This record gives sequence, structure tokens and C-alpha cells, in this order.
Amino acid sequence: MIIEPKVRGFICMTAHPDGCAANVDEQIATMRQRGGFAGPKRALVVGASTGYGLASRIAATFGAQADTVGVFFERPGSAKRTASAGWYNSAAFERRAAEAGRGAWSVNGDGFSTEVKEETIALIREHLGSIDLLVYSLAAPRRTDPVTGETYSSVLKPVGAPFSGPTINPRSGSMSEVAVDAASDEEIAGTVAVMGGDDWRLWTETLAAAGVLADGLVNVAYSYVGPSYTQDIYRNGTIGKAKEHLEATAKQLDGTAGGRAYVAVNKAVVTQASAAIPVLPLYIMLLFKVMKEQGTHEGCAEQMHRLFAERLYADGGAIVDEEGRPRVDDLEMADQVQQEVAKRWESVDEASVRQIADFDGYGAEFLRLFGFGLDGVDYAKEAEPDLAIPSLSEAAS
Repeated sequence: MIIEPKVRGFICMTAHPDGCAANVDEQIATMRQRGGFAGPKRALVVGASTGYGLASRIAATFGAQADTVGVFFERPGSAKRTASAGWYNSAAFERRAAEAGRGAWSVNGDGFSTEVKEETIALIREHLGSIDLLVYSLAAPRRTDPVTGETYSSVLKPVGAPFSGPTINPRSGSMSEVAVDAASDEEIAGTVAVMGGDDWRLWTETLAAAGVLADGLVNVAYSYVGPSYTQDIYRNGTIGKAKEHLEATAKQLDGTAGGRAYVAVNKAVVTQASAAIPVLPLYIMLLFKVMKEQGTHEGCAEQMHRLFAERLYADGGAIVDEEGRPRVDDLEMADQVQQEVAKRWESVDEASVRQIADFDGYGAEFLRLFGFGLDGVDYAKEAEPDLAIPSLSEAAS
């Protein structure tokens, strides 16, 4: 099959297996170039197939020489349809981990469910015994509570008052003003139920009850803060309420298995989710341009290497801010970066966006998420869409 990108709205409907493998290889190369560090040896990553979750698994394996279990919910391919990008990422990761002599096992299913938690515990018992790192990086638009059976949905809305601000079509470059009504109490509660700390707490408590958490566990989830002009739709909006709940959950979980629980604050990156948030794509385009000009731009792999090597596993203990959060958004939030981004934010329009913002780079980065536009990949060549993830095919047999 000749595989080409088919983009609809904020989603690419296809993914390229060779391109996704090249993306994984680039992140592994980044990790190795930056050097190994003293870190975890037996890690569980929940939400391990894309973005910061995938980069966390790569950091643990190729930075700290850890064996890992990864949990994700991805679509396999067939003779007529490509798999999801996360499926191909995970297949490539497992192959590279095996070549490096590291163990890697995966669970594909609804990470919110009791069944997937139980399957994961069985894998940990069989292959790792216990885990000394738990990364919770699960993101989804809805969640069914495994205890009550109730299904919640998340929304991207402001809280307390309507929001309006500039937004950009990442494909055409057309700019417009977007208006979003304030969230209802039910929508706020639903977003917190999906994206807050409830499922992270369930994972931690279930793993603890099963006796598979090692003493000194490092338990980390991820968040974002951002600048003032994204606050109303993000940090002060429904997502922000969920992140506040996540941070409160970290304090409740701290001390589990004699370890520490953190919410790490990361840099803005291109994801399917960020592409759908009003204002954020335009901000990211401006941010990337400025950080590239100043030589401080980082992708997921660079961020996770710094988080692990220089924050969570720093000599003398984790380095955190006044609220107990490890911060690797420091380069993004540096005064010289934010002052220049703010200046460009005031003047950007359709005529200037390709000059003062990284419009083309944003689009290229979006396609890279799905394995397109990677150097060294022959996209005119037939590719095999029905690709197995080694540990899943072994389990099925």
C-alpha cells in the first residue's frame, strides 16, 4: 500500500509505519546523544504510545536502561487500512528495546478500565516483579468510571465567562476570532472526571493493593501552564480545573510505597489535542519561531531527558518549584522568550504569520506525529500497514 496523509480537521486519518519508526529512532538518538542517567529500572507508562508518554518510555529505556510496560489504546492495521500512529510507534519502540537488550511489554485497551489494570498487574508480576516508576500520561475525550459505570466527557471551555481570541487554521493560514461560551457546572465536573486525578489515583491504589509498587516509587503525571493570553481558555478554563485536581491528587498520593508523587509541568508541543484548542496553535507557532531563533527549542524527547535526568532523578533529590512541581517549561517561560512572543502576538496577522511565526514548522510537526515528512523514508514505496507489536502478538499466540 502507498500511504499518504489524509487530514480531516485536526486529525490525520492515516499513519505511516516506516515514518513512525523513523520518528521513534530520532527520539532514541536524541536520548543517547544527551547521555544516560541514574534513574528507574522497572517502569510502567500509562498512555505510552504518543507524545510525552512515548518520550517517557524512551527516556526510561534508553536513558536509564529500564525495562518497561506500556499501556495504550490504539487501532491495529489491516491489509486495507493503516493502524493508528501510536500502534506503529509502539511496534517500533518494542523492536528497538529488544535490540538494546531491554524488556518491553504492552497492553492495548481502555486504560480507565479495571480489566486493563488487572492485565497490567499480571504483566508486571510476570516480567518485572514491581515498578519503581509510574508515568501517568493518559489523555482521552471521555472516561467511563469503572466503579459507578458512569461515562463523563471533557470540553475545552472557559470558566465563569465567555472567551474570545484569535485562532488560526494550521492548514490554510487563515485567521479569525473565535468565541467560546462558558462551561456549565456539569461540563466542568465532567472534564475534571476525565482529565483530573481520579484515574491516576485508581491506578496507584490498585497497583499498591496488588503489591507491585517498589519502595521509593517515583509517580509522575503531566501538566501545562503557559502564558497569560492562553490562560482563559486553558489554565483558567475547564482543562485548568482538571489540572488543579491532578495536582491536588499528587499531594494525596505522595508517600505511596514510601515514594514521591509529582505533577511535572512541560513545554507546549504540537499534538492532536493542542491543535483543537482555540488560540494555542497560533501561540505555539510564535513560540517555536522564537525558541528556534534563540536556540532553546525542544521536542518531547529533549523535554523528557531533562525531566528525568535533571529534575526527577537529580543528584540530591528531585528539583521542584514552590508548589512541588518539577518544571521543564522553564525555557519556554524565560523572559526573553515570552517578551518576544508577546510582541509578535500583538502584530501577527495572515500577511505576517509565515514570517514571524513557525507556520510551516507547525504543519510539518503535525504530520510527523503520524509518520509523514521524516528524512530517509521513501514515501513512494509500498508499505505494510498490518504491522504487529511484538509483545501483543506473543500474548495472542
